[in-house]
Amino acid sequence: MKEGFTGERSIVLPMMTREMEANDPLVASLYITDIGYYPHADSHFRQRREPIGEHVLIYCMEGAGWFILDDMKYDVRANQYFILPPNKPHAYAAEREHPWTIYWIHFTGPHAAIYSEGADTPQDILPAVNSRISERNHIFEEIFSTLSRSTDIESLRYASSLLHYYLASMHYLRHYRHNEGNTVLSDVVAAAIHYMHENMEHRITLDQIASFTGYSPSRFSSIFRQQTGKSPLAYYNEMKINRARQLLDTTSMHVNQICHKVGIDDSYYFSRLFSKLVGMSPKQYRARRDSGRNPSHLYGS
Repeated sequence: MKEGFTGERSIVLPMMTREMEANDPLVASLYITDIGYYPHADSHFRQRREPIGEHVLIYCMEGAGWFILDDMKYDVRANQYFILPPNKPHAYAAEREHPWTIYWIHFTGPHAAIYSEGADTPQDILPAVNSRISERNHIFEEIFSTLSRSTDIESLRYASSLLHYYLASMHYLRHYRHNEGNTVLSDVVAAAIHYMHENMEHRITLDQIASFTGYSPSRFSSIFRQQTGKSPLAYYNEMKINRARQLLDTTSMHVNQICHKVGIDDSYYFSRLFSKLVGMSPKQYRARRDSGRNPSHLYGS
């Protein structure tokens, strides 16, 4: 496996922490051993001839890849996930031309098999009017940030509880999407904004957004501008930069990690766009935060 993907983040819990998890009556039912995020993981490859004892979840947000299990090869595309069972040899890799961006978790415990059932082939999680992809990604980030800050028993219990919810949002997808209060959007602009939000970590085009709403690009752009005063892509970019500001305000993620989290591969382009919309570079924005000066008035609310 290639080491050091630009913008990558990962945590490998030490054996001492894993023993704490396995011996705690709450955490032991389902717990994490490793967790990470690899954006555009060029040359990513892993082969395990000697099986490991954990389930391996890989959630592909963008690009493509493949995996081999039980001598069968499966292709994986954006908005799909799979879970490799424990104690079986396997291999997986990013596609060369369009390497995948993935969230991944190694997890175990007596309840792990419940969430993994039926997921040893690629499973779809496609953006839709009632999808909650962005919310699911926020759950992952909360797990990651919890384990980044501390691995005391309270943090491990919280991370385990979140992992139940995270895996349930995939395994029980229909229930997750149709929970009380999650209504289907009928207004074309509201539906388009929801679609943009769900694709925050992707690079989508005007044609893709318009196709989702069922309108031609020109007609959709006209409707969108009439209601918002902005073009669809300008609105989409503002959403991305607002999300970047939130990450700069609330996390310790580096700028080259944040740009991938908002679907912008080029950190230089990201910095230029951020400066254009906010009036200062991402580094300057964070420096103002760290100095105690709140720059939130500079852009949006």
